[in-house]
Amino acid sequence: MCKEEDKDESIIVHIEAFRQMLLRCFSALGIFLIPMLFISPKCLNFLINLLLRDNNVSLNYFSPVEVFLIQIKLAFILDVIFCFPYLARQLWKFFAPALYEHERKFIKSVVLASTVLFLLGLIFCLFVIMPLIINFGISFATKSVNAVLGVSNVVNLLSWLVLAFGIMFQMPLVVYFLIKSSFVDYKTFENLRPYVIVVLLIFAGILTPPDIISQILLFIPTYLLFELGLLFSKVRMK
Repeated sequence: MCKEEDKDESIIVHIEAFRQMLLRCFSALGIFLIPMLFISPKCLNFLINLLLRDNNVSLNYFSPVEVFLIQIKLAFILDVIFCFPYLARQLWKFFAPALYEHERKFIKSVVLASTVLFLLGLIFCLFVIMPLIINFGISFATKSVNAVLGVSNVVNLLSWLVLAFGIMFQMPLVVYFLIKSSFVDYKTFENLRPYVIVVLLIFAGILTPPDIISQILLFIPTYLLFELGLLFSKVRMK
């Protein structure tokens, strides 16, 4: 009877700790959302200037509240990014006591490597890929056909591509841990290159808008990262 009561009490303690953790996370998000609402217009202007650069073209909006809603959405994204270290720390403090020391080291290394790769994908997309796509689209403009770009279309495209590149830049990490865990050996990956190419093309098609340019621009660096993961795994196995 005592054991059952102790077990029930332990469950209640864990539920309360989980509730407190969620409360702290949502409180932080709520508090920092307010300044992000003031920062988001400047951030939006920065992104637009970065994407358009020296192009003689401007973005247009077709609804009275369109830009306002974009700024709200951007504020939520900035809020999550800014609070991410605090949120990650709260989650870690909740789950870490239940883990062994080697599990803690493993998770820390995976989270750190995954975060770095995601940021690299974000930067690559923002500074290289999106300007290329914008320039490609504008290049079709003539005296008879003008380029009229909607701010929502550009921002939504940017959001999708940033997420897609952040996910696909995890490729070296995925390859390395598949080989290290002996789930797939190095030779198998080498022999399956044609199938890997097909799978990556499918994922590129799923994660990007339905245009061939975005899909190719996502596929090429992802495949190079796959090869980098293989090379890194080969070096570590020696």
